[in-house]
Amino acid sequence: MKILVNGIQSNLRFSSAHVIPGHESCGHIHGHSYFVDVEIEGKRAGKFDFVVDFKDVKGYTKAICDELDHRLLIPVYNELIDFKDFNKKSDSIFDLKDQDTVHFKIDGKGYSIPGEDCVFLPLPYTSAEELSKFFAHTLAKKLSENYNNLDYISVCVNEGIGQGAEYKKELK
Repeated sequence: MKILVNGIQSNLRFSSAHVIPGHESCGHIHGHSYFVDVEIEGKRAGKFDFVVDFKDVKGYTKAICDELDHRLLIPVYNELIDFKDFNKKSDSIFDLKDQDTVHFKIDGKGYSIPGEDCVFLPLPYTSAEELSKFFAHTLAKKLSENYNNLDYISVCVNEGIGQGAEYKKELK
């Protein structure tokens, strides 16, 4: 059986700025009002014969949205971003989070941004494709703590009405 959670109607939204280094038009810092749709398939189980409790799906998804909301999303593992005082190969991504001001360059253009205004993601890009994969993997990890009956989790991160990317994570 399949359950569906509509991001617009369930208030699973976040507004963030991001940049896609090297892209002709998306290579500049810009923003979107995102919403996140979730689809989960599995067997009905447990005391109430649910596939998964909607409250859990919405709560976990909303927590991710809240973490990203009103922040600059930075793809730490993008090869075109050069950070000052941070080595992508040896330093922890958490070291960036602890910096008062983060300094980096993209194609020679320098940025200095308060660390608290950023979310440093372990991704090569902050595209809708990569964000949907990030959401699916994060949700799968969290839901697997309490559910062992799920076949897959599919997440669509929409950059606005009519355009989004969906990633399906198989769980079995």
